[in-house]
Order: sequence, then C-alpha cells, then structure tokens
Amino acid sequence: MVGIATLFACSGDKICEPPIPQLESSSSSEDSLSSSSRMLSSSSSTTSTQLSSSSNDARSRSSSSSVIPASSANFPSSSSEGTIESSATSSSSIDGGSMPAVTSSSSSAKTVSSSSAEQVAQYLWHDEFDGDAIDNSKWIYDIGTGSSGWGNNEKEYYTDRKENAYIKDGVLHIRAQKENYKGAQYTSARMLTKGKFAFKYGTVEARIALPTGKGIWPAFWMLGENFDTVGWPACGEIDIIEAVNSENIVYGTNHWANGAEYATYGNNTGNYRNQKFELDITQFHTYKFTWDEKYIRMFVDDFMYHEILIENNTGDTEEFHKPFFFLLNVAVAGNWPGFEVDDSQFPNEMLVDYIRVGSRK
Repeated sequence: MVGIATLFACSGDKICEPPIPQLESSSSSEDSLSSSSRMLSSSSSTTSTQLSSSSNDARSRSSSSSVIPASSANFPSSSSEGTIESSATSSSSIDGGSMPAVTSSSSSAKTVSSSSAEQVAQYLWHDEFDGDAIDNSKWIYDIGTGSSGWGNNEKEYYTDRKENAYIKDGVLHIRAQKENYKGAQYTSARMLTKGKFAFKYGTVEARIALPTGKGIWPAFWMLGENFDTVGWPACGEIDIIEAVNSENIVYGTNHWANGAEYATYGNNTGNYRNQKFELDITQFHTYKFTWDEKYIRMFVDDFMYHEILIENNTGDTEEFHKPFFFLLNVAVAGNWPGFEVDDSQFPNEMLVDYIRVGSRK
C-alpha cells in the first residue's frame, strides 16, 4: 500500500474490485483504490517474491528470517472456555462462533482493564498489556533491517529491546528512536503473533493512539498464517490501520493474489463514500475490524472506513477465508511515506491499550 490510484487492471474475466454494497447510512461514490509493488521474503526461504503494478507509490512487506521470542516472562492464560491458550512452539488457529458485545471509547484516558475470569472468557484471544513486561507467550519480534529495508526501503532497525517496545501503566509502547544502531540511523520494533495465535473470522477491537511526523509509518495489520509455505501475496494481507507522515487519516487495505496477478483494494477515513471522519490519530481511538464469510469491514469510533466483499471468493479472494496472525510496528521512512524524516519528532511512539478478538456473530 498505498497511494490513491485507479482501479487495478485485470485481464479476462478477473474481478479486482469486489462489489461494494450500498449502506443506508452512506451515499454512493467511487471508493478510493490503491495499487502497489511489493516484496516479501519467507522466513523459511532465502528467496523473495517480487511483484509490481502501475502505481506511483510502493508498499512492501517482509517476514524476517530472524524472528525471536519476546524477552519477557510468561503471563498465565485463563483456562475458561472460549479463551485460547498460547504456546511458544505451536500456533493456535481459530474459526469464530458468537461475538460478545464490546464497549468502545475514544477518550485519551487509559481504559481500566479487568482480569476477571468472566471477562477474559468472552474473548478468543486478547492482550490488555497489563503487568510489567510484554507477554512472550503471545508475541515474537522481527529483528534487523529485513531484505531491502523490509521490502520498503525503510530506514529503521527493528529490535527486541525495552528501549523500543515496553509496557507502562497498562499500555504497550512501540517506540521509534533516532540513534545509530548496527549500521541503521533509527530503531523501532515490529511485534507478531506468528506461531502464537492466528484466527479465521471474528471481530477485533483495539484501542490505539498513533504517532505522526514526517517519515513515520505505524501499522496494525495481518498476514495469512500460511505465509511461509505459499508466500506473498498468496497468503493475503489485511492492513487494519496504517498512517503516514503527519496526516490525521487512517487507511484500511486488502492485498491478495488475483489469479496470476496481484490485487489490492483500500479506503481511508479522509474520504469514504463522500464522507470524511475528522480525528486526531495521536489520541486513543477504538478501532474495530469485523470479518465473516461475506465481508471484511473496518471502523474507527463506529465510523466505517473500509469494506470489501469476499463472499464465494469474489475477485479470487480465497486468501481471506483462512487464518491470519497480527503484526504491530512503527516504520521510519520508506517507499510510501517517503525518505525525508523530521528527526525532531523522536522518540515517537505508537500506544496500544488493548487488542481483543471475539468470535463472529
């Protein structure tokens, strides 16, 4: 992703833009689309898959061959029914059932998290980021600069250090810093649930405050659990939240393999069906992602900013009917935000109050 572009062109009878139905609360308009060129390198292979499109901007993802566990103590998981136990050696994949109601809030104050067994049991998986350290039964780290700056020509070096990822007052901090570190000009963190947790269908709610600044690029996103075996884009990618530079806009995007071609479809809060949602992304907002056999939808404070039809694999979207895992990261510079960086912004942080996964309705 991303850069707003024209519809990705497909040949023959391929459908690159799944039909978007009208909603009663939305006026009809041509939805913004994005095309990009990507490169992802499998953690089980030394080769990379490179794809290109006609977009002027580029967005790439890679899964590092240097993935290590978080360097913190395990926190016990509830054994209540509906909660998924995580393991450092095996991945838990889930197909959701019924979804509990979740209260949302856009206040900048920290939400008080309850650890009661009754509340914990309503989620398939969750992290409240309470305690003193990141839970390594739930998260691992990508380390280094990746291939070609994680495929995006990014400038940061991702670490597992507390200087770049830590918990304070019940909030996860992913901190990008200006420092010379192992040949890079900047450091940051990229956290994954790969090998720990993946799921198919459900509702995700996350309360997040995003950094802004020239050259900054935070993201909360997902990759298909089968990434190591099928590569990208065949594994599929779901970008729940992305932001660049000093924009007060968040982007939601899907990427997948459209037959032998590459397809992408995305929207944003700046203009979705002739509506604009004004928000200060540096403050906490509640982001919600709903996913079932028919639709993938994304919301911020109940405003929908992205929707894609995946029913019956419309547009070759079979990737989105398989389990996915989470990623959180803050990149510095790259093909999308550009290569000019305002060093006065550092340290700059992405704050995550909680992530909660409920089963689908």
